[in-house]
Amino acid sequence: MLSSDTNVGTADARVGDPARAAKATRPPRARTSAKAHAGHNGKHGKNGKAATATTAATVEDAGPMSRKDYDKAMKKLHGELVKVQLWAKHTGARIVVVFEGRDAAGKGGVIKTLTERTSPRVFRIAALPAPSDREKTQMYMQRYIAQMPAAGEVVLFDRSWYNRAGVEAVMGFCAPRDVKRFLEMCPTLEDAIIGSGIRLIKYWFEVSQDEQTRRFKSRIADPRKVWKLSPMDLESHHRWYDYSRARDAMFHATDRNESPWFVVRSDDKRRARLNCITHLLDQIPYTDVPRPKIKLPKRQKPKGYKEPTYPWRLVPKSY
Repeated sequence: MLSSDTNVGTADARVGDPARAAKATRPPRARTSAKAHAGHNGKHGKNGKAATATTAATVEDAGPMSRKDYDKAMKKLHGELVKVQLWAKHTGARIVVVFEGRDAAGKGGVIKTLTERTSPRVFRIAALPAPSDREKTQMYMQRYIAQMPAAGEVVLFDRSWYNRAGVEAVMGFCAPRDVKRFLEMCPTLEDAIIGSGIRLIKYWFEVSQDEQTRRFKSRIADPRKVWKLSPMDLESHHRWYDYSRARDAMFHATDRNESPWFVVRSDDKRRARLNCITHLLDQIPYTDVPRPKIKLPKRQKPKGYKEPTYPWRLVPKSY
């Protein structure tokens, strides 16, 4: 079983059959024009593997990242995300990014960061509520298929069809045979998504037991965060190992070279966001789209217009 105390931060972390894991290889890194990543994607020479391991160890021991350093790095990444947006609109690319993981692992924070400087008409969030009575009678995947992107869209799934392998399996919301069938059919479905021309990228956020407990206690004490607590969240804290088993079965069935799971260690929220977005950019073969030089036009002349003496209902200056 993949424990939260083991090294699951590598892109090709595997769970399940050891023989299958040994054969697994990391998918080739997509081309990118992101100059902001030069430090991450630079060559390591003859000692590439050693240099990479040393860098990873150094980052692991670096301690908390300052807000100043975080904002500086994120500003560059936000610029690259805007390039992805323009490229997607220009080329008609269709991208799906799945965000799964333990409760309070930081998925929502990464999604919020991804959409801070991008258009909601391009970077669209799909966060579906519990299925309605009508949806419960439909084919399970039907409501998720309806969220797939059109040309020039990037859809961010805040939880996804993998609910069947996670919360539904653990909480008994579906029969074990339904979970088994889902895990058997999911690779075929994802092959169909990819075969239609959609780029599918899947992330699993892994948080340690101690950090998850700390975050839940923070939500209980902070009135700004209490809305993040649901009965399912509290139950996920109690059923840690049930969720571990469900995760392991999901990885064994659906972590494939064609549609791999990329695991984000998220005890450090700032580094997790930077690492995830940097990796996401590496998976998209975007390029700079030529844009005409922008010149701000002069204002028109008033031609006799005067501001009216209208009694505006002004908002009070409380600050």
